[in-house]
Amino acid sequence: MTDRPVAFITAGAGAGIGAAVSRRLAGDGYDVVVTDAHERRCGEMADNLAADHGRPFLSIPLDVTDRDAVADAVGTALGHHGHIDALVNNAGWSKIEPVAEMSFETWQRCLDVDLTGTFTCLRQVLPHMIERGSGAVVNIASIAAWETTDEHGAAYSAAKAGVMALTRVAAAENGRHGIRVNAIAPGLIYNDFLRRIYPDEFFDGYAQSRSLVGRVGRPEDVADLAAFLLSDRAGYITGEVYGVSGGAGPHA
Repeated sequence: MTDRPVAFITAGAGAGIGAAVSRRLAGDGYDVVVTDAHERRCGEMADNLAADHGRPFLSIPLDVTDRDAVADAVGTALGHHGHIDALVNNAGWSKIEPVAEMSFETWQRCLDVDLTGTFTCLRQVLPHMIERGSGAVVNIASIAAWETTDEHGAAYSAAKAGVMALTRVAAAENGRHGIRVNAIAPGLIYNDFLRRIYPDEFFDGYAQSRSLVGRVGRPEDVADLAAFLLSDRAGYITGEVYGVSGGAGPHA
């Protein structure tokens, strides 16, 4: 059990947004529960956080499409820490295929991870937050939900639009319980994994032609906003979606 705030993060290891959020929240004094589908990376992240901060961190291998595994992971976190104060739904998956050629497996896998996975984690954590009368959630969406483009793929765009809608309704339902729910919609936040999804020409000239600040995004750009939205400084903010795109995807 701990008196420190506890944050449960999905896809919290690796080289991308989740890892940056894990590091940022640990630095802010959270006891971070690192979950990730990649078991080795999950454990390594917890070990690295422990080395940096001089206290142990819990890691739980987790596939967010497995409802029973999500329930078990949340139960393990609660059994270990006694409470969950923050939830960051970061797990995502994408494969770009045209609608007319998209396999049903691609469509379903993307929705299962990006949208249903977010719902499943909310479904397991919200009852605990309601009982405590407090909590904050950040869901990771994408500017793909706003754009009219073939760059991201229909399954990913549709799933992330669903995350935005889910965020707004969850905020409306749970504000009376002292719970805030917001979302972040990143643009291009670079990590090496994206090279497996997008062709080289997607990256060529992006900073010069699309970013208004002359660079592509870093995972820390998203982590900084997530930390703010989870904090008491954002106590009057809920049901919102904030873009982090260097101006490439403004939305009002």
